[in-house]
Amino acid sequence: MGWLLFLGLTVTAGLLLWLLRFPRRLWAVSATAVMLGGAGYAWQGSPGLAGYTVEAAKQEGTVDPELVALRESFFGRFNFDAAYFMASDAMMRSGSPQSAALVMTGAVRKAPDDAGLWTWAGVVLAENDGNQISPASRFAFQRALALAPKHPGPAFFYGLAHIREGKLAEARPYWAKAVELTPADASYRGELLTRLFLLDRFLEAQQQQGGPAPQR
Repeated sequence: MGWLLFLGLTVTAGLLLWLLRFPRRLWAVSATAVMLGGAGYAWQGSPGLAGYTVEAAKQEGTVDPELVALRESFFGRFNFDAAYFMASDAMMRSGSPQSAALVMTGAVRKAPDDAGLWTWAGVVLAENDGNQISPASRFAFQRALALAPKHPGPAFFYGLAHIREGKLAEARPYWAKAVELTPADASYRGELLTRLFLLDRFLEAQQQQGGPAPQR
């Protein structure tokens, strides 16, 4: 097949030279170029090999250490949940959000009444879908909210998922609820207040400009 294509290109080149009235005394130069091309193909060409799709090298992912620390403050660091959280983080760092999602869906199957696992399952499922709150992600967050209605963690991370989706106004009630549910002496209360304050300033600026909030 390769040689037939080469022959076709050679004939086409000859017709072009004739139509363009290329000087005949210079045809030898063109013929030499064609012959060198054929020799190179015969030497290094491998038309019998099966084709394959070239894929880009897998890029490593990232896990925000501040969010990991906040997650540990919400749900603990040395408990049943921690092993699944760490495994999910490892999959995300390796650039495999789908594997991270599988880890968390397996976790909630083993512990269907664990609000922390459902919350993080919602986070990972959204990331796996390009930071979009898919039906599966929404179900996970809603399950976490139902299991722990007085815990600030599910509300905060559900709000974060809305922000990553670019829906800042929709995120605001969840972050306000997270602050409301956080004890006054909690170590992470100051961080939640700061995040809510910055979100409010951003929403105010966006309202004054009359434009939509930028996508993240």
